[in-house]
Amino acid sequence: MKKVIVNENERGFLFKDGKFVKVLKAGKYYTYGSRFIEVVSVDEPVYSEHCNLNTLLESEDLRNEASVVEVGGVGKQEIALHFINGNFSGVLKHGTHAYWNVGDKHEFKIVDISSPEISDDIPQEIFKNNAQMFSVFHRIEVAPYQKAVLYFDRRFERLLEPGVYYFWKNNINVNVDCVDTRLKQLNIQGQEIMTQDKVSLRINFVCKYKITDYVKVTTEIDNYIEQIHIAAQFAIRDYVGKYKLDEVLSSKDELSEFVIERLKAKEKELYVEFSEAGVKDVILPGEIRDIMNTVLMAEKKAQASVITRREEVASTRSLLNTAKLMDENATLYKLKELEYIERICENVGSINLNGSSDVISQLTLLLRGKELNNKE
Repeated sequence: MKKVIVNENERGFLFKDGKFVKVLKAGKYYTYGSRFIEVVSVDEPVYSEHCNLNTLLESEDLRNEASVVEVGGVGKQEIALHFINGNFSGVLKHGTHAYWNVGDKHEFKIVDISSPEISDDIPQEIFKNNAQMFSVFHRIEVAPYQKAVLYFDRRFERLLEPGVYYFWKNNINVNVDCVDTRLKQLNIQGQEIMTQDKVSLRINFVCKYKITDYVKVTTEIDNYIEQIHIAAQFAIRDYVGKYKLDEVLSSKDELSEFVIERLKAKEKELYVEFSEAGVKDVILPGEIRDIMNTVLMAEKKAQASVITRREEVASTRSLLNTAKLMDENATLYKLKELEYIERICENVGSINLNGSSDVISQLTLLLRGKELNNKE
């Protein structure tokens, strides 16, 4: 004989000859022979290591002390939301589940998940930071600068505004295409085109646009960005092919206006709105660039030569005007003579003078004598 104690927070399953007999409440019991008692906690789900749950539920005493829920019958897509004392505890999937109602109150809410949509009577709080729920729902987050096109089995369902959304996981595939609502910029790099005079050059172009129809831009157009790229390339090619290299280089603004007009004509077709477009760079082949640099240097040298000759003519004309004034005005001539004497004296270390005439006269005679000696 063996003594078994069943505590208040426990229940006992009595077995005889390997068969379940009944449920035992708190107390002291004795077993002998083929009788034995399995002690379980009422804080855990109803479970036995020696028989299945359906056998245990045949006991009326157990059914009176337990809450039982059947989830997902034949052909049903269901889950059960499990609440303990009014607080969400977790999610129950297909099968029969039973919990002791001895210390806590267990309640269940059967939810049909055959549709991905979650009804309004399901509290959103149960999806937040609950690891048990991650296996039964999709979480989709749409950023403040986005809109999302929602699909069920690749069939358009609706447009999602910025926010967080939850959908049940079932045999329906749920996915989204997020579309940026901000002003976007598309760079067209290294578009190589041949001009009318057979010069190959590369043009880097940029355009700014904004999407106007977030649904159609994803459902009716295959890669709208690539479509914009191709439309801009064709417009650039059409313009450059009509002009020679020099004309293209001198009319970049006209090229930008031509391209943006062509792009605006396709706004309704592409479901976007273009606000700006322009040429960033025009890149010439190496040999053409060297030739252009040579021509530019020659032009600048010619301009410098013209400026030099113009300055020489102006300087000569100024000297001629000065000579005429001195010839007509003796006082001016005298002042000019003194100015030159002053400059010469600044570069002379010492000068010896004699005689009774004034200093200025002697310096003048001295300098004139030196000039005559130099001429001889």
